[in-house]
Amino acid sequence: MISSLHGSVLSTGTDHVVVEVGGVGFFVFVPADVAHTARVGENLRLHTSLIVREDALTLFGFADRVELDVFGQLLSVTGVGPKSALGVLGHLTVDQIAAAVADDDDAPFRRVSGIGPKTAKLIVVQLAGKLQPPSSTPSGRTGSAADAVVAQVTAALVGLGWSEKVAGEAAAETADAASDADRSSVPALLRQALAALGPAKAGGARG
Repeated sequence: MISSLHGSVLSTGTDHVVVEVGGVGFFVFVPADVAHTARVGENLRLHTSLIVREDALTLFGFADRVELDVFGQLLSVTGVGPKSALGVLGHLTVDQIAAAVADDDDAPFRRVSGIGPKTAKLIVVQLAGKLQPPSSTPSGRTGSAADAVVAQVTAALVGLGWSEKVAGEAAAETADAASDADRSSVPALLRQALAALGPAKAGGARG
């Protein structure tokens, strides 16, 4: 079983990376945010799951162990295959998944390509009580006003075509690095988030 990889990135795509380890290139399907941030020539560490089928051996990789564990939980849901589970993790953060399940809200899952209404409901029902509760608010954004600005910037980025996961992470990271004045301004924070994401990368980050 291949449980992790650490090597140089040979190439990237919208849903995969090729990582060279010991002279061997491994083709690994990854969430959109991992594919978006991977850089050719740089080292990358992935926590992986090897899916064995009669006609193929397929690797799926994630930035941390928590995402890998949630990937496994999603695979336990009736009707959810590896590509669908990867799509969920490319569209939503672990916290967003946990929050949706805790709130019995299948709407976020219905917005994921390949997840129909029935499967979205099954995710909520079958994962109830199995996921860690969402983590607390990230440092630097303790006020409700700041949270509201980040939420609006996230919504704007989603409206421009970015996945909720990429949009939320970009908005949060931009807010953490912004000045107090910019952190309270939706237009200012949105401009900085877009600059960080880069227009040329939008196609690869959309989910």
